[in-house]
Amino acid sequence: MHQGNQTTISEFILLGLSKYAEQQKVLFVLFLGMYLITMVGNGLIILTISLDSYLHTPMYLFLANLSIADIASISTSVPKMLMNIHTKSQSISYESCITQMYFFIVFVVIDNFLLGVMAYDRFLAICRPLNYTTIMQPKICALLTVIPWVLSNIVALTHTLLLIQLVFCYSNILPHFLCDLAPLLKLSCSDTMVNELVLFVIGLSVITFPFAIILFSYIHIIRAVLRISSTEGKWKAFSTCGSHLTLVSLFYGALIGVYFFPSSTHPDDTDKIGAVLFTVVTPMMNPFIYSLRNKDMKGALRKLIKRKRFIPSMPWASEFLLSP
Repeated sequence: MHQGNQTTISEFILLGLSKYAEQQKVLFVLFLGMYLITMVGNGLIILTISLDSYLHTPMYLFLANLSIADIASISTSVPKMLMNIHTKSQSISYESCITQMYFFIVFVVIDNFLLGVMAYDRFLAICRPLNYTTIMQPKICALLTVIPWVLSNIVALTHTLLLIQLVFCYSNILPHFLCDLAPLLKLSCSDTMVNELVLFVIGLSVITFPFAIILFSYIHIIRAVLRISSTEGKWKAFSTCGSHLTLVSLFYGALIGVYFFPSSTHPDDTDKIGAVLFTVVTPMMNPFIYSLRNKDMKGALRKLIKRKRFIPSMPWASEFLLSP
């Protein structure tokens, strides 16, 4: 395509995670395994919550949404990467690249917002137990579920509309395994000052607002738990939010480690590491951290297995879920 005296590109070349051919098979097997684990684990969470009426509570509604977002998040990037490795083709069309970037932003942002909503839910359950059912009515739960999806799409749409105004003319090589916003801005031959300013302002807001809610919630949770006299009571209260706190630590630990303290020896790998952590590792860990080691979830899964509602050809899952 031509625009004035400049030639704009119609496709991008994704270099992937490694330039060495001998590592491609290892990466294919590794990421295929992680993709399947993520799909099965999060799929079990959604299925269990939908079939067990005991789990029809706000906490598990938010968890089901998190699992849906995690399945969608890993599906935006890994299948394309696996196809590229298998076909030995690294190209992606301009339209597909923009679409992939849009959904990558959506699902990373929605994970962030949902973690904040889940922290607020735990705050109400522990610090305001008598008012919990009054506050968390179905309409409020629906609103707290819909808002993260709406806001994440607004954020992604804003970045996308600004990006498509840019011209890409000199290089179409992306040192990445997916179309991420930051590497695309580096490739543009247009002035990206507005894009970078919006990226900074919105990015800071998207991170700080949910994190402030999480921080506020856990400060009050810790205070409430410390006022409990018995050790057993303290442990029971902490156990209700321990898995969520682990996920928060993983998500924000990765965020801080990658983007606030990047490696000086491999600065070009920062975006790749961040994308792998947010789109592959975190979604894969969610079932293990939050649900499959959760007492209520394991109990519900045991009941489903005993009723033979699950696939009988998964003895490893039965052994894990029926273990004490």
